[in-house]
Amino acid sequence: MSRAVVLLSAGLDSVVSFKIAFDTFDEIRCLTFDYAQKANRIEIEYATKICALYGVDHQIIKLPWYASFIGALTSQTAPPRMSDSALNDLAVTRDTARAVWVPARNAVFLSIAAAFCENFAFNTVVVGFNKEEAMTFPDNSTDFVASFNEVLKYATLNEVEVFAPLNEYDKSEIAALGLRIGAPLEWSWSCYAAEGTPCCRCESCLRRRRAFQEICKDDPLLKRLRSRR
Repeated sequence: MSRAVVLLSAGLDSVVSFKIAFDTFDEIRCLTFDYAQKANRIEIEYATKICALYGVDHQIIKLPWYASFIGALTSQTAPPRMSDSALNDLAVTRDTARAVWVPARNAVFLSIAAAFCENFAFNTVVVGFNKEEAMTFPDNSTDFVASFNEVLKYATLNEVEVFAPLNEYDKSEIAALGLRIGAPLEWSWSCYAAEGTPCCRCESCLRRRRAFQEICKDDPLLKRLRSRR
C-alpha cells in the first residue's frame, strides 16, 4: 500500500500537489504548519476545509518559536509590494525572496513530515515545490529535494522519500494542471496577508494572477469570493 504525508499550506502549489497525491496514493494524511505566518488563520481554515471535503486526516503543527524569527512573513514588517513587470527581473525577485525568507523553513517542515511518515509507516512526503519558485528559493529546487532524500536515507529506517510532482512546472502550468485534475483551487490561498480578499500586490498574488491570465482562465478563488457578494 502506498501512503503519503502531504504538506498542505493551502497555497496554489500545495493544493494541486494535494490533489495529485489524493489521486495517486492509497492513503494520505495532511500536515499544515502554523509558524506564526501572517496568513496562518486563513491557510489553516482553507486547508481544513479541503481535508474535510475529501475526508482526509489533517493535523495542524504549531511552531510558535518561529514568531520571533526574522522574515517579513513572521515579523511585523510588511512583505514587499511589487509590480507585474518586476516578476521578470531576477535581481528584484531575489531581493523579495530574501525579505520573506523564513530560516530553514522547508528543512524543518520536511524533517517533521519524515518523522510522521516513519511513525505511521508511510512512504512518501508530497510537497508543492516548483520550477518557478526554485529560481529564487533554493529550498524549492530539485537539488534540494535530491539532497534531502540523501539525508533521509540516514535519518529514517523505512526509506522515506520526498516527492515534488510539480518540480518541472511553472505557475501557469500548475494552474492549468489544477483545473484539469479538478483540484479544489477555490479553497487555495496564495496571498502573504490574511484579509478578506487577496491583496493583489505581493509577489505571491502577482504570480498567481499572471498564471491564470496566461492560460486565459478565471481564478476559482476569486470567482468564489465574488459570488459571496
